[in-house]
Amino acid sequence: MTKFTPSALADIVRRPIVTEKATLLLENNQYTFEVDPRANKPQIREAIESLFEVKVVGISTHKPPLKKKRMGRFIGHKPQYKKAIVTLAEGDTITLFPEV
Repeated sequence: MTKFTPSALADIVRRPIVTEKATLLLENNQYTFEVDPRANKPQIREAIESLFEVKVVGISTHKPPLKKKRMGRFIGHKPQYKKAIVTLAEGDTITLFPEV
């Protein structure tokens, strides 16, 4: 298990995932993030709560299978990533698109 120091919690959450399915989950107060593949659920919970100052009720994680990537005659794989769907407490929100 990889140890993350409190100052490195911000590096666990890489970016929000904005897809059609992820935007539909926003209605249920669920947010989707790409996270560090080495992070576990308690570390993800602590990172989200400290970064956005919200209360996390539940977390679901998913590591999709590797996909092949071909470049000419060379075959490789797309990078591995981990997706976390975070359910927030009633009344808490995260502003993904701040108004300018």
